[in-house]
Amino acid sequence: MPATDTTPCTSPVNVTPVAASRQVFLSARWQALAMINFAIDPDLLKPLVPRGTELDFFRGVVYVSVVGFLFRQTKLLGCAVPWHIDFEEVNLRFYVQRSIGREVRRGVCFVRELVPRRSIATVARWCYNEPYLSLPMRNQVDLAAITTSPATDQSHHLAYDWKSATGWCGLQVKTCGVKQPPAAGSLEEFIAEHYWGYCRQRNGGTIEYEVQHPPWNVWQAEQLPWLGDVPHFYGEPWVQTLSGQASSAFVADGSAVQVFRPTRIA
Repeated sequence: MPATDTTPCTSPVNVTPVAASRQVFLSARWQALAMINFAIDPDLLKPLVPRGTELDFFRGVVYVSVVGFLFRQTKLLGCAVPWHIDFEEVNLRFYVQRSIGREVRRGVCFVRELVPRRSIATVARWCYNEPYLSLPMRNQVDLAAITTSPATDQSHHLAYDWKSATGWCGLQVKTCGVKQPPAAGSLEEFIAEHYWGYCRQRNGGTIEYEVQHPPWNVWQAEQLPWLGDVPHFYGEPWVQTLSGQASSAFVADGSAVQVFRPTRIA
């Protein structure tokens, strides 16, 4: 069946007290991030916004993104777990912000996250209450070309696929132009530079966790046709949005990342 469940996860959450010292929960390299972005009616997202946050608008518009990328050199609490070091992820996400005095924390909320290993999905749901689903996955990414590509107009094709009950689905993009930092104030900068994650909890509360990585270089990209019926895989209210023309698509080269243990927010 299509993955249409968008309710908050109900597993217990391993939450660090706010006053506790920060601890890295996960470290990895996120690489070859294909990001396809769609404008959406904010009223469709309001029921999913975690308490204590609000939708993050870019020039008056709210966006959702379908993102495919590679996990590499993954470690949990500093330890590499055999057969769980290198894998794909595809997620559907939207953007929120939280104000703390004069500080504005710009973050990501996930509607669905797909990974190929059941244990990865289980740990993520248990520790962060994130909406993970385990399905067979595959990719078509020349990672060596992505990571070593010079500042030329060499084109790259990337595809991330997953196998649902109705067959293979997936996203694919083709880069154009040269890799460079996103322009200041651009949609690409807005999408790529969210450094916090937020997730609703069973009791109606919210957890917050920090994600650290350096700014990424990006290629502009062309969205190629979905493989299979991706919009209906996600179900309502995403069908109309994901069936339309993307507002933008780009590929980020990626980097090392650190994901810190979560804290509850007031």
